Amino acid sequence: MEKSINRVELRGNVGFDPRINSLEDGVQVMRLSLATNEAYKNKKGEWQEETVWHNIVAWAGKGMPEFSSIRKGNTLSVTGRIKPVQYQTKTGVERQTYEIVALSIKHHLPESFE
Repeated sequence: MEKSINRVELRGNVGFDPRINSLEDGVQVMRLSLATNEAYKNKKGEWQEETVWHNIVAWAGKGMPEFSSIRKGNTLSVTGRIKPVQYQTKTGVERQTYEIVALSIKHHLPESFE
């Protein structure tokens, strides 16, 4: 049997300032939304752009930048794995969504023009 792979690589822009929490053991966890864009031509030959939003969760440590340096609009490269998340709505309906558990994040700082 072949070894299975659950790996995701994304490069996009942060949608809101990340939520950073400290756990009881002092480890920080960060949650953010990352937008990726794809351009394609529709049937009429017109360019369209599609934005997909990804929920990212990361724990401070090896392969992670300083969480406090990440802001809305920043460009990040994220490598991680897909994880299903079960939850219940306020009306009691069971739902499932997916999040990306980051294994590494590269923060692309804007270039300075002098």
